[in-house]
Amino acid sequence: MARKALYLVAAYAVIALLVVGWGWLLTHSLQGSIEPTDDDVSRWFADQRTSSLDPVSDVGTLLGETPVALGFGVLVAIVAGLVLRSVAAAALTLLADVGDGGIYWLGTHADPRDRPPVHLMDSGLVPDHSFPSGHVGSAIAVYGGAALLLALWLRRRDGGAGAARVAVVLLACVPLFVALSRLYQGAHHLTDVATALGYGTAWLLVCGAALGLSARAVDESVPRSTSGLRDTPVPHR
Repeated sequence: MARKALYLVAAYAVIALLVVGWGWLLTHSLQGSIEPTDDDVSRWFADQRTSSLDPVSDVGTLLGETPVALGFGVLVAIVAGLVLRSVAAAALTLLADVGDGGIYWLGTHADPRDRPPVHLMDSGLVPDHSFPSGHVGSAIAVYGGAALLLALWLRRRDGGAGAARVAVVLLACVPLFVALSRLYQGAHHLTDVATALGYGTAWLLVCGAALGLSARAVDESVPRSTSGLRDTPVPHR
């Protein structure tokens, strides 16, 4: 247990340092070479704004909002804990979301970066907290975590229903939807959301490994009989 905790802390420190270091490069030595391209991408997204796409981007932003993402994460934790009978499964999305929040806080405070030079549709945001995207990080933690847990459950059931497999794909695509929505609304540069996609995915996988989540581990959490079959209740006469 102590070994896994040490691995988790060490991996978190490495990811956080990489994010902060990359943010420093973006706001200092690489600013002149990367920011013009970032700004062009932001202007392109702003040019695509229409009355029909605006509400779609609002949905993507809402999915990444802290209250919504945290609420969904809690729901996933409860369902995963009950269905998979695993404390580790229940802890995955919450641990991933808290960790992502910490990295986001470090990035915004260590590497202040102005928002893109376009009209910002999401009003009230801190002007120099563009790097990295907290919405995208939260989306990976909770929706990506849910996709991972559902995929493990399907492995245990040898494939499962087609609808469940579709749900895995849709959940895994939510972070990308959130990222595109934040670009569309002018809240972040391309490198801001790309960084969040990278560190969010890395941290989620680290959490899964530290918690011992795998198809075999989840499967072994379900009691089995001596014949290797899952125990099922047998009526007594």
